[in-house]
Amino acid sequence: MTASDTLAPCSILMLAGGQGQRMGGRDKGLILWRGEPLIKHLQRLTRPLTDDLIISCNRNHEQYRLLADQLVHDDQCDFPGPYAGIRAGLAVARHDFLLVMPCDTPLLDVELLQGLRQTAANDLGKPAMVRQGEQWEPLLCCIPVIHRQVFEQHWLQGQRSPRRTMAELGAVALQCEANDPRLANLNTPDLLIDIRQ
Repeated sequence: MTASDTLAPCSILMLAGGQGQRMGGRDKGLILWRGEPLIKHLQRLTRPLTDDLIISCNRNHEQYRLLADQLVHDDQCDFPGPYAGIRAGLAVARHDFLLVMPCDTPLLDVELLQGLRQTAANDLGKPAMVRQGEQWEPLLCCIPVIHRQVFEQHWLQGQRSPRRTMAELGAVALQCEANDPRLANLNTPDLLIDIRQ
């Protein structure tokens, strides 16, 4: 029996709904890196971990549909940010936990993702978030789906910071080293070229 066999099933949400401002307005998830769209690297990594793979996207639905079990999109047309994608993912998740990651982190590995799942499972209903050195990474998290109403309530109150909502829920850290290469955000053209690992 592997470690993943002992973990509760989870839904997985990949965030690809942003405006891509640092990429000149291009859809980041579909930008080629090492010969494939960025999101394809994550899809290949996460596909064995779930039967409920969700992509949050606001354009290019036909291309993303080939990679996911479900698509979600923002209910506003002005790219309101990742909170909207997390909220939409929580609303449709089929399992008790939602593992979240941005589409521009193709160097993530299974050990880190399973660590997030285990941390959330160990802490009695609290979300788990990656902390890189002293820096929280709220878009790399595992959220118990029982909190979907809290996210919805905070959204309606104007909250747009996932970190603040998860902090209120007592989020616990999966601690990583500062500058952990697995957490590289390839969100500018220069970074796409510079990351060679």
